[in-house]
Amino acid sequence: MRLIDPDAELEFDPDDVYDGPSRSQKKREVEALQDLGTLLVKLPDAQFKRIELPDDLRAAVAACRKITQNSALRRQKQYIGKLMRGIDPAPIQAQLDAFNGVSAAETARLHQAEKWRDKLIADNEALTLFLNKYPDTDATHLRQVIRNARDEAARNKSPKAFREIFRVIREAMQKAD
Repeated sequence: MRLIDPDAELEFDPDDVYDGPSRSQKKREVEALQDLGTLLVKLPDAQFKRIELPDDLRAAVAACRKITQNSALRRQKQYIGKLMRGIDPAPIQAQLDAFNGVSAAETARLHQAEKWRDKLIADNEALTLFLNKYPDTDATHLRQVIRNARDEAARNKSPKAFREIFRVIREAMQKAD
């Protein structure tokens, strides 16, 4: 029969035996880096050219974008993940987030400008609301362009003034920001 020392548990310190992250945790981190690499591969060309990457990683991603076979594509993505283990992924993730966030904010801004354009053409009172919200706008020019857009719509002419209203609204919104 063996007796257990009741004070033995008090002497045990779990920090003394910590050996680092588990194999499962390491695997999750590697897969997260591979997923980040996959996002780089799927970027549109314009964004891929603008993103800052180390030269070897840029070359690997560019090569992966050309590969069509599934097994070769999988191996290349694993290689990208391996390369990413040697660099800090936070700046790359921040750039990807900026691409996604800016495009979402820009889309919302464009939709808002379209709504203002439609309101301004449809309703005379909308001009007062717009000028109250964006006081730096040239009211005389905006009135003239609205008048021209209504005239174009009545005569089924090309929407030159219609586009001009949109441009004026976007400029006013950018000044306000």
